[in-house]
Amino acid sequence: MVQILTGGPGSGKTKVLVQLVNTAAGSSKGNVICVEKKRKLVHEVTNRARLIATDDYAITGFDAFYGLLAGICASDHDITDIFVDATLRIGSRDAVELLGFLQKVSKLATTSDTAFTFTISAAEATLPTEIFDICKKIAA
Repeated sequence: MVQILTGGPGSGKTKVLVQLVNTAAGSSKGNVICVEKKRKLVHEVTNRARLIATDDYAITGFDAFYGLLAGICASDHDITDIFVDATLRIGSRDAVELLGFLQKVSKLATTSDTAFTFTISAAEATLPTEIFDICKKIAA
């Protein structure tokens, strides 16, 4: 399953994501991962979730980002949830590239039996409609 939180800057996406991470970490029978661009959520995310900053690994672009997510799933079969903040700042602001990335992540979610949740800082109307065929929208 792939879920997305959309909305403009300051719409509360990150706050909702942190709540989802902390809830999942408290109830999951496996491991919970939170991915962000820079280490900003270290004091908000519970220590029961693994926090990964993509800048620590020089991850830029959707291809590298997908490789990171696939590698995380391949290295730990006990991961139940992966939450991602600032998806467009990690990948790119290109909507077509975002769609291709989410299509690949959808297959990865099925293969690895992992739930993915992404924040996307954009109005829903500016995103390709195909995204909503593969992703469930969560209200921020």
